[in-house]
Amino acid sequence: MEDTTKRHFFYHGNTEDETPGITEEKSNCHWCQIRAFPTHKQYPITIVNDADQATLPSNFRFLYHSVLGDGVEAAEDSFRSGCDCADDEDCQYGHCLCLQEQEEVAENGNGLDDADGGRKKVYRYHMHGHKAGLLRSKFLDSRQPIYECHDGCACSEACPNRVVERGRKVPLQIFRTKKTGWGVRCPVDIKKGQFVDKYIGEIITPREAQRRRDEAEVAARKDVYMFALDKFTDENSPDTRLRGDPLEVDGEFMSGPTRFINHSCDPNLRTFARVGDHADKHIHDIAMFAIRDIPRGEELTFDYVSGVHQDEDDGKDQSKKQHMSKCLCGSKNCRGYLW
Repeated sequence: MEDTTKRHFFYHGNTEDETPGITEEKSNCHWCQIRAFPTHKQYPITIVNDADQATLPSNFRFLYHSVLGDGVEAAEDSFRSGCDCADDEDCQYGHCLCLQEQEEVAENGNGLDDADGGRKKVYRYHMHGHKAGLLRSKFLDSRQPIYECHDGCACSEACPNRVVERGRKVPLQIFRTKKTGWGVRCPVDIKKGQFVDKYIGEIITPREAQRRRDEAEVAARKDVYMFALDKFTDENSPDTRLRGDPLEVDGEFMSGPTRFINHSCDPNLRTFARVGDHADKHIHDIAMFAIRDIPRGEELTFDYVSGVHQDEDDGKDQSKKQHMSKCLCGSKNCRGYLW
């Protein structure tokens, strides 16, 4: 791996170098890509390999935001909206438009808390003290979506309801594991309920997603990199974009560092659907939060098949086992096979 970094450190730092091929070489360089992120100095992404000579796939490109594939469109400006809260406290204790649907779900499930003289807490996050910005414990096991304020809102950028909106606030390290290829860890402690990062990639149509699966050597392997944006899929929805098959995020060839996070049957992260502008529910975010305290250096993991029904007998049926992917997580409650 040292050989692959020499070109970057010896040649790519010279902005005046006009050697033929250097510009293209720099655009394909993984280290140049991550160093170009606006958060690089404060929350860097690093890549290390102390296990073997493997390098990241040469055809992989780091992204800072998801990109829209052919046939995928964001909502038109005329359909966009944000809250008109006069100040950040109004978002929490008033009737914030961003939280309207979240509040309805909470009321139906008796999920609102009394606070400050009878006022109700609506945020998913703690607002004050050492837990400020952390997802409240009662929601860590919930499958309810997270609704946030966003750049189209009247509230400030410091609004407590803009946790995912403000982006990743921890450094991450992609490293080579002994058994499961590349993995991800964090060089600082992560708190329970803390937002880590989003899963991003190319957002594609369901037809294109199926085409890619059909072309993959093993369809199940392709599914490791694909997330269906199906949290709001509803055949009776007034939004035509939510009635049919959902869009999908493909992170195999372009994504962020979370693309390299491995599976575990006993994970320390969990994914949540996060909504900013309600008009873009069809391309909602996939946000990863810590479900327990994670000490620095521990590998980050999430359950690849969380929420997906699995037949317990599949893992016992010898005829089916040969077509299933063996799980290598090594946890005490390992299911043995992924799918």
